[in-house]
Amino acid sequence: MTNPEVAAFLEQHPDVQTIELLIGDLNGVIRGKRIEIELLDKVFTEGFNLPGSVMALDATGTTVEETGLGADAGDPDYLCLPVPGTLATVPWIGEDRAQALFCMYETDGETPFSIDPRQVLRRVMDAFNNMGYTPGIAVEMEFYLMDKDRDADGHLQPPVSPTSGRRMSSKQVYSMDDLDDYDFFIRDVIDTAHAQNIPADTVITEYAPGQFEVNLNYCNDPLQAADHAVLLKRVITQVAKKWEMEATFMAKPYIEHAGSGMHIHLSLMDKDGNNIFGTEDVLNNKYMRWAMGGIISMADATQALLAPNINSYRRLSPDFLAPTSKTWGYDNRTLALRIPSGNVEAHRIEHRMSGADANPYLAVAVVLAGAAEGIMHKIEPPPPTEGNAYEQNHPELADNPRDALRAMKGDARVLDWFGKDFIEMYSICKWSEVRLFERQITPMELELLLPYL
Repeated sequence: MTNPEVAAFLEQHPDVQTIELLIGDLNGVIRGKRIEIELLDKVFTEGFNLPGSVMALDATGTTVEETGLGADAGDPDYLCLPVPGTLATVPWIGEDRAQALFCMYETDGETPFSIDPRQVLRRVMDAFNNMGYTPGIAVEMEFYLMDKDRDADGHLQPPVSPTSGRRMSSKQVYSMDDLDDYDFFIRDVIDTAHAQNIPADTVITEYAPGQFEVNLNYCNDPLQAADHAVLLKRVITQVAKKWEMEATFMAKPYIEHAGSGMHIHLSLMDKDGNNIFGTEDVLNNKYMRWAMGGIISMADATQALLAPNINSYRRLSPDFLAPTSKTWGYDNRTLALRIPSGNVEAHRIEHRMSGADANPYLAVAVVLAGAAEGIMHKIEPPPPTEGNAYEQNHPELADNPRDALRAMKGDARVLDWFGKDFIEMYSICKWSEVRLFERQITPMELELLLPYL
């Protein structure tokens, strides 16, 4: 045994027989391989191969050949190397199963594969670190629990709690009764997350039947924070299956209820560990203003990364506290960028634009790139917004994928931060999905148009 992490892990978990090798694709979907224990040391030492085309898949899981990563190039392999500290057991399966997260490189094992979203975040971090500040990142994720069975009309429905025998049917935000009804699930999620070294803590009920939010603790390593978010989504999905329910991070599973977002909290520490956003008059803190200005100035160009799917744009509705305009201010949930209330030392930006369906690596990268761009170039934001932003006139965020994708490719800053190759591949894949969904004829079209036209 030559790899110390593997040796220490197997000494602690001698019953492990099978290991899942995980890597997140362009959409944040977990893919990979499964190996037996005899290969684990070799894989952790030398890596394993996976086709680069797994980073060029559309919503159907099909390679988008226009990217050049598929059959025309021979569908070549790239090298996947382990992410230290992610080797952990898989409690929902048993003591004989483990998993580890991997990242993709060129075949030399040193050059990052520029299409891997984790490597994109690493690229952004490297540029961000040149400013001399350490970012603190915390992620909040909303999701829905659903019954595996559909209702009489074939529609989604909340689950029935085995504790109370009651199906959630009303909007009871922060309800303690609902938390009690699903304590078996929540406790299992938190325990499973901790078993995998994922720092999940708070769980609350949200603004719709069956909707919950789970929070991750602050982390001073943005890559690790995004790793935690990716792995926690898998925990929630698998624990839901264990309890014969479904969990989804789809941005808008119910048109009549609130969508699910992924809120990213950002603080910035100087070399002495002081939060540079931490001043009494936070709205006039120059670093806070510049960071807000940078994020807002890049909002159009990064919207396609934060709203990656057709369904993502259905979430952007003023009726459900989703961000629709380029606004910022203090303790106001109608805004895209919120400064939460609290003590001075905890002043931070709550970035509310991402859907829960966004890739956590890309969403964190967007926040860091925007804040850095603003601070480096001292970009002033618009005046802070007070009151209900939905009843005021503010510049709006892109509300459809076509506008968002065009804006992304038209901003040279995005190409610099995220890499020209990545943006080109991402654009090709997402335009392919736009065409895929727009080729569908919906039941409503047939019902309302067919008989009369």
